[in-house]
Amino acid sequence: MLLLGIDTSCDDTSAAVVEGGATIRSNVVSGQAEIHSRYGGIVPELASRRHIEMIVPVVDEALKSAGVTLKDLDAVAVCEGPGLIGSLLVGCSFAKAVCHAGHIPLVAVNHLEGHLLSPFLESPGLSFPFISLVVSGGHTSLYKAEDFGQYTELGRTRDDAAGEAYDKVSKILGLGYPGGPVIDRLAAKGDPGEIDFPRSFLPDTLDFSFSGIKTAVLNYVNREKVKLKKQADMSLNSVPLPPTLSQSRKENVAAAFQAAVVDVLVRKVEWAVAATGVKRVVISGGVSANGLLRQRIREMGDSQGVEVYVPSISLCTDNAAMIAAAGYHRFRKGLLAGPDLNPRAYLPL
Repeated sequence: MLLLGIDTSCDDTSAAVVEGGATIRSNVVSGQAEIHSRYGGIVPELASRRHIEMIVPVVDEALKSAGVTLKDLDAVAVCEGPGLIGSLLVGCSFAKAVCHAGHIPLVAVNHLEGHLLSPFLESPGLSFPFISLVVSGGHTSLYKAEDFGQYTELGRTRDDAAGEAYDKVSKILGLGYPGGPVIDRLAAKGDPGEIDFPRSFLPDTLDFSFSGIKTAVLNYVNREKVKLKKQADMSLNSVPLPPTLSQSRKENVAAAFQAAVVDVLVRKVEWAVAATGVKRVVISGGVSANGLLRQRIREMGDSQGVEVYVPSISLCTDNAAMIAAAGYHRFRKGLLAGPDLNPRAYLPL
């Protein structure tokens, strides 16, 4: 059974062909980092315009790489949300047009379910139940997954998502966008013990909060800049340079920030395991590509006898293969969408 997956939920245009819900025949992703980096974050209007430009060539490349045509497809799975509404409209409109013209069944997929099920693309032996941490630029949530389509939300962020905090801290430090990879690289050179940033563990709940750590970083950087300005004013230099943190100080800030975020994520997963008794953990989403998080979650699994599944980097970020994989299980249950499908920016799992 062959499914074409389409994902345009944010700033990546992606199409993939997946066989049997588990075998990736192709997985093409066209990113937009070069467009949004100059603004320090995603500009929704520019994202949707780029999706319009790229959706046809990306789908063509996915079909060509898989060695199939539209006539070979059993269904088309498209991400209906959550995400940026303008971006989602491009993918959903294209998918509906293709299915109408080719008389192909259409399946609507929740983006979060795609992330949650993405490990099955590499670990077919993964079984239910398991605890799933979906952590990305737009989402930070914990779920108990009991079967395909049966998920219970255990906790979610009350403010910023973890990946969103990474992007904002990167902007504070002048590191550019996207913030996750650059902070991960910088943190590897820094000393996480140099600065003690707060951890918001929110006792008695599995919810998350990352706005406080972002504010703590901002306040720390501002205080350091004030000190640098005072030092410059006292110097003999008549034209002092604008105060900026040294490279080593930025490395320490990145390391301390990352350590605080990862501490919270891993601790919440530990609490979820203890609360449910489920000894199987899956992490997914863009932030699951973070080196420290992958290391710490595996260490937690080894120390507590918990099975841990972490997808490859290419399956952590947004991609259409995970949409096709999730769509496969919905298609088998007869959960089809019609021409009246409308994307939704906010769509709970």
